[in-house]
Amino acid sequence: MLPGQMCDSLGTPVHWDDPVIPGGFYFFHRPVPAEERIPFEVSIVWEDDDLLVVDKPHFLANTPNGRFVRESVVTRLRVDRGEPDLVAIHRLDRITAGLLILSRRPETRGRYQRLFQDRQVTKTYRALASSPPYDLDFPLTRRSRLHKPPGGRQVLEVPGEANAISRIDHLGEVAGRVGVSEYRLEPLTGKTHQLRVHMNALGLPLLGDPVYPRDLSPDPYDFSTALQLLAATIDFTDPLDGRLRRFATGLALDGSADDDGGRGTSPMPGPGPTLTSSPGTADDPGSAGAETPGVPQT
Repeated sequence: MLPGQMCDSLGTPVHWDDPVIPGGFYFFHRPVPAEERIPFEVSIVWEDDDLLVVDKPHFLANTPNGRFVRESVVTRLRVDRGEPDLVAIHRLDRITAGLLILSRRPETRGRYQRLFQDRQVTKTYRALASSPPYDLDFPLTRRSRLHKPPGGRQVLEVPGEANAISRIDHLGEVAGRVGVSEYRLEPLTGKTHQLRVHMNALGLPLLGDPVYPRDLSPDPYDFSTALQLLAATIDFTDPLDGRLRRFATGLALDGSADDDGGRGTSPMPGPGPTLTSSPGTADDPGSAGAETPGVPQT
């Protein structure tokens, strides 16, 4: 171990021959191996003193994990912006694109995290899949019990009381894409892979999904085909000032995750339904963070 790789709870470097404090905490900082850069960028949607809202591209992890440390949204932004306190306050799968909210200040972080823990946040997604059969009536609500077997990648629907609920609506067939439709998905619970499992259970696996219905053991550095799932909107009442917040992604599904391959999302050609997709700040009422009334997590 190199000098400086271990420290105590105060951040003071500790050496192997130092006496151990009973009940004390020690932290080991392991070397980070070189990582291939993920060739997609994070874009800023909105920010104020407490929050940073970004659009995460496909293939980029939101937080550091065993495989990706430098190549994650949190690490990139901490380094690029010089903000070591940035923390993502909710989850978004590595292969899903769209809105991700980060906390900038430890003093207010818990109040925003509790919004997600208490399901006080409304999130909607857009997805592409095969067009539905005629015997499926939309909108519909899918309720089931999800279970992830140890060591596996797939999450399964199993008998038992439902622990996952999703609202699903068919928005129509994609222009120029026979047999491909767009869907609006709203998770009412926050189970792993919930939306992907529920769509697959309906016989409508998402385009570009490398795990459902069959686990293809994807190479994490294969960027040729993107999962056609986009975190599109997030709504909540700000716990600090009581104002309604609504954020809309500046990305759009490209619909190319088929035999021709796709490289994820493309810029939205115009503003979202209520917000512009250009970056803004809390002092800019026309920015992507402007509050809109009337609109009450996968």
